[in-house]
Amino acid sequence: MLVIITGASKGIGYELTKLFMQQPNYAVMGIARNCDSLIKLNKNKAYSNLLPIQADITKEQDILKIYKQVKLLNLPVVSLVNNAGQIVNKSFEKISKKELHNVYSTNVFAPFILVQKLLPFLGKKVRTHVVNISSMGGFQGSSKFSGLSAYSSSKAALSGLTECLAEEFKSKNIAVNCLAIGAVQTQMLSKAFPGYQAPLTPTQMASYIFEFTINGHNYFNGKILPVSLSTP
Repeated sequence: MLVIITGASKGIGYELTKLFMQQPNYAVMGIARNCDSLIKLNKNKAYSNLLPIQADITKEQDILKIYKQVKLLNLPVVSLVNNAGQIVNKSFEKISKKELHNVYSTNVFAPFILVQKLLPFLGKKVRTHVVNISSMGGFQGSSKFSGLSAYSSSKAALSGLTECLAEEFKSKNIAVNCLAIGAVQTQMLSKAFPGYQAPLTPTQMASYIFEFTINGHNYFNGKILPVSLSTP
């Protein structure tokens, strides 16, 4: 069975990739713009079920590259984790159109188009669980912070997309859920909140996402679930 993880080269995505690599029944496709850490991870294993794919998911030709690799593997896609994310921390009036587009391209457009492109492989032979990684910043009613209007609104859009896809795919053997994660000590958090010390490490959050990816679709579909000890 095939698990596909975007943003797999660092932070939560990297730790999640390592967890799935420990499962002999899974092949793992780790997608990242820079695959150096994934290639190194492969070399450090006596055996590896990891296939690193260097791709920028905001580019159409790279989405096509992923599609071709999935088709070539010819394995049932059991999970797709849309983990890749981008942030800009800047006051609303100073965010440029290009910066806004870049954030939405990674956080919203790319998951939309990737699921759309891979749809022929989803829900075939096994039930597929699509897990979108959002943020408490995009969770309705949660605390919001100055400087994160582009990021938080894009994550809110990803949450809304989750609900729409779950409805569209409910007869296609595909479940779609969204995890709105709170503060985790990642590079992205440090960019948003310099100096803040989060209560969770990427390894700890990845452990939760791992279990949810495997089992969550047995209990949830179309749900936006907060996973947070703390929101800065």
